[in-house]
Amino acid sequence: MKHDPMATANAMAATVAFIAVVCAVAIIVAPDLSLGIAQSWFHGIDLSKVRTTVSPSMGSLLYGWITATIGGWLVGYVFASAYNWFAGKKK
Repeated sequence: MKHDPMATANAMAATVAFIAVVCAVAIIVAPDLSLGIAQSWFHGIDLSKVRTTVSPSMGSLLYGWITATIGGWLVGYVFASAYNWFAGKKK
């Protein structure tokens, strides 16, 4: 099974964009819960020490969404290309 790099990249970008929106809403609506969830992912790192008391601006949220989406697209493209390369090596 081959992966179409463009389709995989687009799917990854859409997924990351959606997750970034959910995360931004969670940070605004429930900052303590969001920090608790993030803390559970980073074992041994106290995220409360880097927590800000300032709400994120719309500009910073948009910048993060754009760069995360682009990063997701790049990861999807590289993943599909690498997958196809390694899958071709088996034959």
